[in-house]
Order: sequence, then structure tokens, then C-alpha cells
Amino acid sequence: MSKLAGRLAGAAFLAAASLGLADRGAEATQIERVVSPGGIEAWLVHEPSPLIALEFSFEGGSAQDPPDKLGVANLATSVWDDGAGDLDAKAFHSKLENKSIGMSFSAGRDHVRGSLRTLTISRDEAFDYLRLALTAPRFDTDAVERARTQLISRLQRQSTSPNDIASRTWWQAAFPDHPYGRPASGTLESIGRISIDDLKSYTQHVLARAKLKVAIVGDIDAAEVGALLDRTFGALPAEPQLTAVPDVVMQGLGRRIVVPMDVPQAVVTFGTRGIGRGDPDFMAAYIVNYILGGGAFSSRLYQEVREKRGLAYGVYDSLTWFEHASVLIGGTATRSAVTGEAIGIIEQEIHRLAEAGPVEQEVADAKSYLEGSYALGLDTSGKVAGQILQMQIDNLGIDYIDRRTSQIEAVTLADTQRVAKRLLDAGLLVTVVGQPEGVTSTQ
Repeated sequence: MSKLAGRLAGAAFLAAASLGLADRGAEATQIERVVSPGGIEAWLVHEPSPLIALEFSFEGGSAQDPPDKLGVANLATSVWDDGAGDLDAKAFHSKLENKSIGMSFSAGRDHVRGSLRTLTISRDEAFDYLRLALTAPRFDTDAVERARTQLISRLQRQSTSPNDIASRTWWQAAFPDHPYGRPASGTLESIGRISIDDLKSYTQHVLARAKLKVAIVGDIDAAEVGALLDRTFGALPAEPQLTAVPDVVMQGLGRRIVVPMDVPQAVVTFGTRGIGRGDPDFMAAYIVNYILGGGAFSSRLYQEVREKRGLAYGVYDSLTWFEHASVLIGGTATRSAVTGEAIGIIEQEIHRLAEAGPVEQEVADAKSYLEGSYALGLDTSGKVAGQILQMQIDNLGIDYIDRRTSQIEAVTLADTQRVAKRLLDAGLLVTVVGQPEGVTSTQ
């Protein structure tokens, strides 16, 4: 069985085991802080279930890539479970598949994240295999080259994808000379320069207990969690060796960048400076974002661009935050002949919302949706684990789920009107890929 096929089979089995969790509500999620004898902290949700879900993260994602070897984090995380200890890739995956254990790793800009799914009866074996993947990855030549080939193939597809080109161009213009502006997956040139020693060095520098955050959900008590934490993560170094990443402010506002490409549609990425997750105005900004373009069919951008004028099939925006910057970023795709008109409508609606702010009914509808939809992100043990891990990463506090509704309710119409101006009044950075009419590059 292939690595992918094994993962899909394991995921399907574990998903079936978690179907009984679908009636969970946000109010039913009780989180317990656990500290192991070795001092490793985790947030635990105990529940009777045949499945245990573990989510964890370390600081140090692609922002730690050397400038001449972009993609180190991405390549390293893709092979941590391709053989560990005395088990080569085939043997390691066979062990996981035989026990229906799901294991994966990924690298974002600021963090490396890991995921483990196991049936309770296979708990000890699952955590032992995870320990091996983290403390003794093999980096066998054949496994690394296989992962490198897959990554190069993906990068080759992305190099001709209008969506990927528009996004990549936007990030480069928004954060020049900063890790956030570099392609997280690397480039066709940089991937070939990455050695096995580079992968080992990255792993040794990033995987450390001091920057570890853990969330676990399942039929397991605090004492058992503490023992598993020390057994799984205890052998990792105490402190990481990270390169400092500076705080940065998004650049390029007011600029348009056109990348000519012979494609039937023009792909547009647009954005502006965001509001960080720890900012007191974040919840008001979250509501404004929903009203502008995050609310799917009900959003202003969707109504004006799609419903009233038929200029695009869809249009969206979202708040995105990192450790050192935040942005509001969106996108659409439209016919070449009406690209200029579509961008004009987007800018017009953003300006209108910045100047006048939302109206009372929009705010009420946004609050109702954001409050009611939250439980949908807590309907399986895996989603709960992912949510409480993100709460730790964002420093929201262990009682955030209990406080979230009151935080939303506390936002007033006046708050949204003030924050709309703060968020949306600085102009846009726009990148367009295709043959757009009525759009030219500007400085």
C-alpha cells in the first residue's frame, strides 16, 4: 500500500470511529490543563470515545528557512514519518496502517504542526511511533528523494497556475525582504540545493520542548496524559535554536501588479493590512471582515460583484494573522474584459464600508452567524483538538470557548464603524494574472 493510500485508509477508519461525536456543542467542551512530571504542558478534553486525537505545534516554520534554501521546513516535515529508528519508510508505514494510526506533519510560516489519530486500544504504540518520528527520523536517501520529486512536481504545476502566481506575487510585494514574502514551499531552484544535513539541522533546531504546545482529546485521564507527554516529547532538547524573525508591516498599498499570461480568465488577489489576533479590536475586525467578504453569499462583495453584476463566480476575503504581521487578503477570478470593472467595484465597496461602516442589521446578522456556527468546528475530536491547539498558539486563554460569545456580543455598532475605517482605509495591494482589460501595473 502506498504512503498516501495508507493515510487515506487510516483516516477513513478513524473518521468512522469519531461519528458518534457529531452532537457535541461548544458548551460541552471542558478543557483541563495538564503538566507532566517533566514539565510539559497540554490541554486535555476528556470524553468517552474509542478515538484519541492529538494536535501539537513547535515554533519555527518556513520563516526559519535559509534564504538560499527555501522549502527546508516543508521538505523536512514531509519525511519525518518516512522511516524512524530502525524502521525504514515501508516498515514504519506498515506499522501505522496495521494499527489504523494516522500521523502527519506540516510547516506553516511560524509553526510546525503535527497530528496523531489513534484508537484508544492502540494508544501506547501510536505514541511510541510518534516519539520515533520526532526524535529519530531516518532521512533515508530514497525517502528524501521521493519527497523532493513530489515537491518539485507540485512546484512545476504551481509555476503555471494563475492562482498560485497571483498569490505568490502578492506575498512577495507585501513583504519584500522578509520571510513572509518568500514561498513557503520553496522554489524549483532552492529545493535542489537542500541536503539531508540541512533537513537534520532544521529538525534539531526546531523540535524542542520549550516551544511545544499540545492538545489532546479522548478517553484518557490527566495522569496518563502526563506520562505519555514525557515518554513522547521528553527526549527532545529543552530549547530551540531559532533565527529571530522581525515584526513587519505590510507594504505595497495602492499598488497594482499585472502578470501577463495567456489564460481565459484574469485571477485577482487583493489585500491590505490586518488587525492581529491579540489586538483589542480583533473581534470587531472579525465582524467587519464577515460583512465585507467573509460571509459567503451574504457578504457585500459577493452581492455587488456576483449577484448584482455577474462579474465573477465568487469573491472572498479573510483575516490572516501570523506571529509578526497580519493582513486582510481576498481574491476573485473574472473575465478579462471586465477585470477593471470588478476591481473597481471591490475597491468601491471597501471604501464605502470604511467611510460609513456597517449598518445595524449587518452587525446583528454577523454576530448571529459567528456565534451559531462555532459549534460546527467542535463536532469531532480532531476538530476540538485543532481548535484548542490554536487557542494556545493565539494565547487566548483556556476559558476562551466560554468567553467567545460574550466577546462577540460586546462589540457595538460604533465599534464596527470605527474599526472598519481603521482596517479598510489604507488602500489595497492588487495582483492580477492574465490578460486583464482596464488594469495596468502601477508603482
